[in-house]
Amino acid sequence: MAIKTENPSFLTFSADKKFLYAVSEVAERSSVSSFTVNKNNTLNFLNNVNSNGNDPCHVQLNKKGDLAAVSNYSGGTISLFNVKKNGSLSEAFQVINHNTKTLKSHAHSAKFFKNNLFIADLGRDFLAQYVEKNGKFLLKENFNMKSKAGPRHFEISKKGNFIYVINELNSTITVLKKQDNSYSNIQNISTLSDGFTGDSFCADIHLSKNEEFLYGSNRGENSIVVYNRDKKSGLLKKIQNISVEGNWPRNFTLSPNGNFLLVANQKSNNITIYKVAKKTGKLSFLNSLETGTPVCLLF
Repeated sequence: MAIKTENPSFLTFSADKKFLYAVSEVAERSSVSSFTVNKNNTLNFLNNVNSNGNDPCHVQLNKKGDLAAVSNYSGGTISLFNVKKNGSLSEAFQVINHNTKTLKSHAHSAKFFKNNLFIADLGRDFLAQYVEKNGKFLLKENFNMKSKAGPRHFEISKKGNFIYVINELNSTITVLKKQDNSYSNIQNISTLSDGFTGDSFCADIHLSKNEEFLYGSNRGENSIVVYNRDKKSGLLKKIQNISVEGNWPRNFTLSPNGNFLLVANQKSNNITIYKVAKKTGKLSFLNSLETGTPVCLLF
């Protein structure tokens, strides 16, 4: 059963999947909504709060499920919310503003890791690390990407020793390794096929459950790139670029058992389904489903 909400561009579940959260990516009425997920898979609306910045494009909860972070792309702000026991959201208790008088921020995604909050800022080309102290998140360090790289989304390894940042504007993945309580750049690797010369813009990124493979999406080349990941060094080796059989793969997801990968092709109105080879991580196309403007997929 569907439930109506305005331009829901990104979704996330609570860890127990009892609650669902959606950002409404609109300029003047930017907000984030909460819903209960019923046993029959219907949704009930809980509440809607201001995202404190135009065009929210990402929402994420912490592991405990009592905090939510919303990234506002045009606003350049990241809003932090308390999640109540009934799943509804409080008004923001902190708004982080990455804009300066001369530099325009485009906050694109944020993730909690233990007592840290990491934020990818596409406008200012860095990944920011904040640390919680006395109920507020304070800036610890900014990790710079290459100029005009455009960091969009990222994955953190289970132990937090590596971070993989997909850069929208220069079609690369930056690998950060934890060293001496900080992170350093150990690799920048292309997401595109060798010899590709057209325009392309990266979007989503996901690690396999066993962390042996990393996947990213290319909008323009319209492909999923597959990497073999060395679990000890953290380094990547590109092993496949496969067509998404559609246009503009804004988002994709791996099934919980790791056997399938599904791609949301925004401009061609279809979801494509791939079989994942467990030994190699490579993809093989299975099927395509027509649907209206898919932009976010969740299991």
